[in-house]
Amino acid sequence: MRERGRLGDFLHARRSRLRPADVGLKDYGDRRRVAGLRREELAMLAGVSVSYYTRLEQGQSAGASAEILDAVARALLLDEAERRHLHDLAGAGRGRAPARRARPEQAKPATLDLLDTLEGVPALVSGRRTDVLAWNRLGHALFAAHVDPGSPRRAAERPNLARMVFLDPHTRELYADWTAKAKAVVENLRMVAGRFPDDTLLTSLIGELTVKSPEFAAMWTDHRVRPCALGRYEMRHPLVGTLTVTQQSVHLPQAEDQHLVMAVTEPGSPSREAVTLLAQATARPRSAVRPEAAREERPAARP
Repeated sequence: MRERGRLGDFLHARRSRLRPADVGLKDYGDRRRVAGLRREELAMLAGVSVSYYTRLEQGQSAGASAEILDAVARALLLDEAERRHLHDLAGAGRGRAPARRARPEQAKPATLDLLDTLEGVPALVSGRRTDVLAWNRLGHALFAAHVDPGSPRRAAERPNLARMVFLDPHTRELYADWTAKAKAVVENLRMVAGRFPDDTLLTSLIGELTVKSPEFAAMWTDHRVRPCALGRYEMRHPLVGTLTVTQQSVHLPQAEDQHLVMAVTEPGSPSREAVTLLAQATARPRSAVRPEAAREERPAARP
């Protein structure tokens, strides 16, 4: 990590994307050595001194108050997700417990029961690092039919959604607008990385994608953040053809940092018919793929 760090990189990237007109300042047509607002202009808008903002952007002012961070967020025209990300970055290392070795995640039995009920909807459970912790039959058939359906049971072999989007040619072909899907994945990973800077498995994943995918590396330097909660995608499935789905990601309150991801189609639409056809074509008596460790957590039935 360079001396400026994640906070400075984020502030610099957001400042460089703003123009004087964006924030109500006059642009006199003067030549600028760098793109975007000057530090002096941003400091003025935030109501702080230039020297203080410079230290903040250089990573030398770790004690910034919430009020100052909110003022900087307003000056940068950040939305709510970006504002929270700014606070996460500024708070990294402040009052944190010592980093512990990251452990593989497990889907809870209650989560797997919920997944079992979604028979007509492609769905999967995603962990903090976008590992697939479980999926139902349709979720496997839609998102990763070329992958062993039992792989979520084995922590070392679990599919990873971010890795699949950038490194798996089958997944790349699945999305008609692959770039939109890839950007959504990166923006979500950026936000998670800001919340969990000490997660070694997450850091390793980001490093792997940066090295193996120039497209990921380019998108990562953009420093955009957005939760991957809702997205509409046209998919080109090799078995049932083209369909349009709304991917909804719902936080699971019984499992921190895990999400239920569903691919929803409009009733009566050709896309809903395609999902029905996919269900018929892949029908077999199998419930949600469950990690063995999670099964063992179930209490034994009383006689």
